[in-house]
Amino acid sequence: MKSLAELAAIREKMQDKVIIRENHGNLRIVVGMATCGITAGARPVLNAFVEGITKEGLTEKATVVQTGCIGLCQYEPVVEIYNGDEKVTYVKVTAEKVGRIIEEHIKNGKVVTEYTIGAETK
Repeated sequence: MKSLAELAAIREKMQDKVIIRENHGNLRIVVGMATCGITAGARPVLNAFVEGITKEGLTEKATVVQTGCIGLCQYEPVVEIYNGDEKVTYVKVTAEKVGRIIEEHIKNGKVVTEYTIGAETK
């Protein structure tokens, strides 16, 4: 069992990861974390978004959250980015693709169209 001091240190270390998953900013990044998403690699995608948003100093602009089934199992891992009433659905997302999504979409407002559901179904 950990001592209270050890637990407090762990809590302090993980605080930035918890804060980013609370409701801040206009953009909401939703990662599908149902069984099919996790099996397809959604956990590293979620972690890459949390780490990338923190590293880029975008915690006031964007929130990263997880959800259950989005209903697009064949396209997992699925990430939906909400900006007010607008939604962009990214499919077959990998941790390697997250950096580009953060740079182009989150930071600069330009959708990475080749990663979206529309591009995948054509």
